[in-house]
Amino acid sequence: MTDHIILSYEFDGLGGGMPIAHDAISQVIKDDALAWVHMDVNHPKTKAWLDKEISYLDHYVVDALLADETRPRVTEINDGALIILRGVNLNRNAKPEDMVSIRLWVDKNRIISLQRRPLKTISDLEEKIKQGKGPKDAGQFICMLVSSLFEYMEPVLLELDELTDTVEEQVMESADVALRENIVDIRKQAIAFRRYMAPQKEAIGHLRLADLDWLNIKHRRYLQENQDRVTRYIEDLDAIRERSQIVKDELTNMIADRLNKNMYILSVIAAIFLPLGFFTGLLGINVGGIPGADVSYAFWLFCGILTSVVLLQVIIFRKLKWF
Repeated sequence: MTDHIILSYEFDGLGGGMPIAHDAISQVIKDDALAWVHMDVNHPKTKAWLDKEISYLDHYVVDALLADETRPRVTEINDGALIILRGVNLNRNAKPEDMVSIRLWVDKNRIISLQRRPLKTISDLEEKIKQGKGPKDAGQFICMLVSSLFEYMEPVLLELDELTDTVEEQVMESADVALRENIVDIRKQAIAFRRYMAPQKEAIGHLRLADLDWLNIKHRRYLQENQDRVTRYIEDLDAIRERSQIVKDELTNMIADRLNKNMYILSVIAAIFLPLGFFTGLLGINVGGIPGADVSYAFWLFCGILTSVVLLQVIIFRKLKWF
């Protein structure tokens, strides 16, 4: 049984390829013709297959291909390379920033790739091979893989940038405390993307300069273009992260200003009613000798005095520019 192998192809060197029969995979990957085997890391048979069929590789390579956690990198070993890259997670109910890893061993005659979760790029490459528009050699395979990874990243990052614009406009229009959660989510996404983007840039740069015979000038130039592209993505992520921090600070300041204004108004109201409370409390004590106790119009006279005090306070506060 080869259910641990998701797909396998033998390339014809013209852009097409033929699926490899399960019982012929072991022999084909040892031949001189370029072959691709793509496997599931989670399957228990995968490690045993790698140990048996590519036993010529250092155990370090096999361990790296099967590792639970990986970061983008490239390691040259003789005329082959261990390549680990990441792509956006477009699986159902998944977060795009939870990027999916693709682990590869590539040399002139064989490509062995592994995945833990489905990656749209792999199915796209398979479709191109079926249409006869796939890679003609190992170098072109890597170039097409890298290009496809970035093609899926671009709309996700553009959407994140547009979301930042939207939140920024909402903050300017209305400083709603609920917008804080949206800003935090944007920052988290930007940080998560950048966590893998930065080492991915370094990995592509390393691969472009690698001393590998199966990478020609055209391949290296193509990798340079993709390195420039990921550099722009990193700069965009840095800008999004900085903008979201500025928006968060502005939201905090607007909320603080609103709170200070409300507290100021309450303070002015309290200052106005403080003397009124003093007078009413003084005349409300239950002892003898309270002025006006026997005068019928004393209550209205006292109300007039209180009104005059309030008017006097308002005039003084206006002159002091307290409101």
